[in-house]
Amino acid sequence: MMRKIRKKMNKSLFLRSLKNRSGLSLLELIITLAILSILVATTLPLAYNTVRRNREIELRRALRELRTAIDSYKRYSDMTSPPGQLVPIQDRTVSCFPKTLEILAKGFTPANRIDDKKLRFLRKIPIDPMTGKPDWGVKSSTDDPDSFSTNGEDIFDVYSQSQETGLNGTKYKDW
Repeated sequence: MMRKIRKKMNKSLFLRSLKNRSGLSLLELIITLAILSILVATTLPLAYNTVRRNREIELRRALRELRTAIDSYKRYSDMTSPPGQLVPIQDRTVSCFPKTLEILAKGFTPANRIDDKKLRFLRKIPIDPMTGKPDWGVKSSTDDPDSFSTNGEDIFDVYSQSQETGLNGTKYKDW
């Protein structure tokens, strides 16, 4: 019997002490905020680098897509003897590379085709993820390899016009 009474008293004292204690102390709040701020401070740079890495992956994909289209155009132009005879006269170049990136996306009707079916090498010109625009720097086959200015004769290579530096330490325009 005595045990039951003690149990009841202990239980009621415990419940009363919980009822009297409401909220958190100032010290508990400060410690919690300090822990949260440390966690946020460590995850922000990680999130920033993740976003940047994803943009770099997208840049590599876009450059690969453009360069593959330029190479496909060149292979198509070189198929005939003399090279470039299948490309319409207004779009031909001496080097058999495309004149503009728009030719790759817009397409052209080959000279030996009777129907109006166009030959395209790109669905659309990809957007440069570093600048957010579909504007790419281009190099001609006759340009100096280290130069970033072109004579506009043809398009031999493309590069990003961003001046930023990648996570690997090289500028995006050098990729």
